[in-house]
Amino acid sequence: MKKILTLIGVSALGGALTLGAYKHFFEHPTSNKATEPQITTTVFPVNYTPKLQGGTNVDFTTAADKTVHSVVHVKNTTHSKSYTSFEDLFFGRPKHHQQIGTGSGVIISPDGYIITNNHVIDGAQSIEITTNDNKTFDAELIGTDPNTDIALLKIESNESLDYTAFGDSNTARIGEWVLAVGNPFNLNSTVTAGIISAKSRDLTGQNTQSFIQTDAAVNPGNSGGALVNINGELIGINTAISSQTGSYIGYSFAVPSNIARKVVEDLMEFGNVQNGILGVIGRELNSKNSKTYNTDQTEGFFVTDVQKGTGAEKAGIQKGDIIQRIDGVTISKFSDLKGFLNTKSPKDQVEVEILREGNQKVLMVTLEKRTSIDIPTIGILQEPTKEDLKKLDLKYGLQLSKLSETHRKDWELDGIYEGNMVTAINDIKIYSIEDAQRALDKYSNKVLRIALVKNNGEKVVYRFR
Repeated sequence: MKKILTLIGVSALGGALTLGAYKHFFEHPTSNKATEPQITTTVFPVNYTPKLQGGTNVDFTTAADKTVHSVVHVKNTTHSKSYTSFEDLFFGRPKHHQQIGTGSGVIISPDGYIITNNHVIDGAQSIEITTNDNKTFDAELIGTDPNTDIALLKIESNESLDYTAFGDSNTARIGEWVLAVGNPFNLNSTVTAGIISAKSRDLTGQNTQSFIQTDAAVNPGNSGGALVNINGELIGINTAISSQTGSYIGYSFAVPSNIARKVVEDLMEFGNVQNGILGVIGRELNSKNSKTYNTDQTEGFFVTDVQKGTGAEKAGIQKGDIIQRIDGVTISKFSDLKGFLNTKSPKDQVEVEILREGNQKVLMVTLEKRTSIDIPTIGILQEPTKEDLKKLDLKYGLQLSKLSETHRKDWELDGIYEGNMVTAINDIKIYSIEDAQRALDKYSNKVLRIALVKNNGEKVVYRFR
């Protein structure tokens, strides 16, 4: 019994000594001068998923499912003939060839309207559409706009078709997730993901384009396909890639949906694109141009001239003004201005914010339509009516409204009169006034070649030195 009591006493004494040593060597008295930082750990339930803003856990399945059934395969066929040997040429035995091109398209209405790229169907003699469920249709070409590289097709179906609705490309933001859906390398319904890398891109340097740039993989065959946001809304038509090899290496470009929708609506209503013009001439600002124009602003559109009788002049825009915003859209460079105006129609009113001598001003401008263009050597061209084109079995061209007084006699001696159609200038097909201007710009306002169709249907081409 004594041994047990002794053992308990020794154990208690050892515990007391251990506790005292711990307090002496390891615990420090609390001080009011310094406070140790506290680490807080948040424990989530196992079924909790944190909401990521633009993170990698974004669900693309809904957008993909909405889109793949409305994206179609577009096949265009062109027939040509050529001579493969001297004997064939001598005996008049041409060989017939069939050339097939492919691309993508997007059904944009349940009754079968399809949007695609102009270059996908350019020159096609027949167009075939294959849907995601392997149904095949012959397509009718409704109209094209080479300037924006947009074409509108129509197929007839006995049932309502899956389609993708247009979204607002103006509200699309850099860094936003997007999906590219198309048929690269004839692989049906391929979906790739990326982000919007930039907006208002001009690949030519001639201020004629305003693309959405993305790093979603796009390859040959994707042209005309859909660029959609994570809600499955169409915000662009995939059009081009930046590549030294012909395939995707990092960036692709899409026509913004607001431009594409405007083109489609005009093609359906008028048969061509009706662009509203602001009526200003100028240049975008940067460090170099700012010094030229004696301003400290390095962004915006500097007005060097205002066209007479236009909405800009009527609203009070002046030479030297800097356009900074239109309808709240920031104008940093010319492609911003071009892209915005491509979404607008004649008679639209826009709110233009300008900087004039350091003061901000807001002016309301009514956009107008450019209806004619003066072509050196021949005269004034204007946009024809659908009936005028139909009479000559044409799908494009500008009508000669007034012959040049200087060369009138020469033209009339050759059977060219007012009312004839000009179908090409400098080898550029003329669908609109903008096309004619682009053709003139090609050779610094010179006309080297011009193709016409006379009132009797005769087609002639003139070459100038």
